[in-house]
Amino acid sequence: MRYFIEIAYNGKNYHGWQVQPDAISVQEVLDRTLSTLLRKEIKIAGAGRTDSGVHAKQMFAHFDYDAIENFTRFLFRLNSFLPKDISVQDIFEVQEDAHTRFDASRREYEYVISLQKNPFSEEIAYLIHQKPNVSLMNEAAKSLLDYKDFQCFSRSNTDVKTYNCSINKAYWKEENNQLIFTISADRFLRNMVRAIVGTLLNVGFEKTSLQDFHEIIKSKDRTNAGASAPAHGLFLTKIEYPNSILK
Repeated sequence: MRYFIEIAYNGKNYHGWQVQPDAISVQEVLDRTLSTLLRKEIKIAGAGRTDSGVHAKQMFAHFDYDAIENFTRFLFRLNSFLPKDISVQDIFEVQEDAHTRFDASRREYEYVISLQKNPFSEEIAYLIHQKPNVSLMNEAAKSLLDYKDFQCFSRSNTDVKTYNCSINKAYWKEENNQLIFTISADRFLRNMVRAIVGTLLNVGFEKTSLQDFHEIIKSKDRTNAGASAPAHGLFLTKIEYPNSILK
């Protein structure tokens, strides 16, 4: 039987989602914990990967196992084994060929910027000391929906077949001394959101004009875009799937 689990984690103490040879990752902790609990080697497959220090309010992974009879008890025991910065929110059975990565239809991220020093958000928001022009940033963000190729925002030497992404939402809002950027697309390239945020901040600080922003995208050259915003302000917030994956 195949199961999807819904996960949330604070990425501060982890070198990203994916298992690595010499660094601790969220996937490694979940593999080890599930294997201990189920007394069988479990290797989960995630919906994607997050970079070192990036957080997730909603991530999904799948694994195969004979039968889990009591989901409520399983979740309680699993969360008892897991460290405090990782939690499993839900578990449900899916079709045998369902895949958390390939069946995902849309993903959404938020990037949080703090406009005021706050000891309670230091590790989950990027502090800046001058407020940028949010109207300019929103105008530039809206134009992202007019493009498909985002190679200029992709990490160099990334092994992908295409740099095309379909962005359907990209906007900034201000609330409680924070700027929050929300972006949704069918897929994202590695480092894409942080590179977009860094470039939009350049627009907001009027280092990059709106026309320059368009030219950066058209150039398909990462060196023309802004520096990546720090990882600790980024959250994976939502992953959507078609109902057809459910059993």
